[in-house]
Amino acid sequence: MKVVVAPDSYKGCLSAKEVAGALASALRSLHPGWTVVECPLADGGEGTVETILTAVGGTLCETVVSDPLERPVFANYGLKDDTAFIEVAEACGLKHLSPDELDPLHATSYGVGELLLAARAKGARHFVVGLGGTATCDGGAGMISVDGLREAMKGCTVELLCDVVNPFVGKYGAARVFAPQKGASAADVEVLEKRMEAQAFGIFAETGVDVRNMAGAGAAGGLGGAMMAYFNAFGVSGIERILDLVGFESIIDGADLIVTGEGKSDLQTLGGKVAHGVLRHSKGIPVALVSGCIEDIKALREAGFSKFIQATPEDMPLSEALKKDTALRNLAAAATSIA
Repeated sequence: MKVVVAPDSYKGCLSAKEVAGALASALRSLHPGWTVVECPLADGGEGTVETILTAVGGTLCETVVSDPLERPVFANYGLKDDTAFIEVAEACGLKHLSPDELDPLHATSYGVGELLLAARAKGARHFVVGLGGTATCDGGAGMISVDGLREAMKGCTVELLCDVVNPFVGKYGAARVFAPQKGASAADVEVLEKRMEAQAFGIFAETGVDVRNMAGAGAAGGLGGAMMAYFNAFGVSGIERILDLVGFESIIDGADLIVTGEGKSDLQTLGGKVAHGVLRHSKGIPVALVSGCIEDIKALREAGFSKFIQATPEDMPLSEALKKDTALRNLAAAATSIA
């Protein structure tokens, strides 16, 4: 048997590399004669840089930038030749804030501009940017206010890894759809919407690009639109681009089974998430879905997944399930079901 283990991260618990390692180690112990290949994946969010560098090589670089509340934090990015791999969440991510610090009215994307400048100073001319996990909804105003950034980015190409198609403003825009997930009250959302509308007019005045109804412009609190307008960035499917970078279809050649998964699988899984990308590129090889929690199994089965294993026992509290040691034990038990 050849088994390829290709999961996403279990958000807030384990990285994709840790999930793949836990499942693969357990499978090898159960069946020493099997060939088990680890292929951790991401879709532009958490773990994207680590996933890409593991596949293509390059250097993990570190710099100091401003977090969403303008405090200095260390941020990582990847560099290979003249290509930089960046997660905007390293600068303005939710991960930098405690629950009581969530404040999209004041959170800034300024650190993203500092991160881009740092990579540019190292010689980067092509940028692959993951847009997931931000705590901001400032329309990229903070980022674009960094001195020298617009000049430094001239002549560079920018790919945005994101499957969000939301526009900059409106019913499905950044403020109304995503700001409540970042701590905004109903009143805050109305303030943010007005700010985003003003930001859109400012962007148009400076660049001639109308981002208001542009698909994907609302990603990452409007960072998508700002990058499209100021840097001529273009969006690509995060998981499709990463599957291409890691050479996924070559990795699964001759495989008898593919194991994928994520923290929670449900209908959203079918909207461009890692597990669905793996399924689409499985070339007819059975795909087992091993996730912390699984809902909407009927729809997932109809999509083509062959087996479903919920790693977390139904009676286990979420607080316990999210502990790393517990999650690793649950994955080892899930591997027994796979075997």
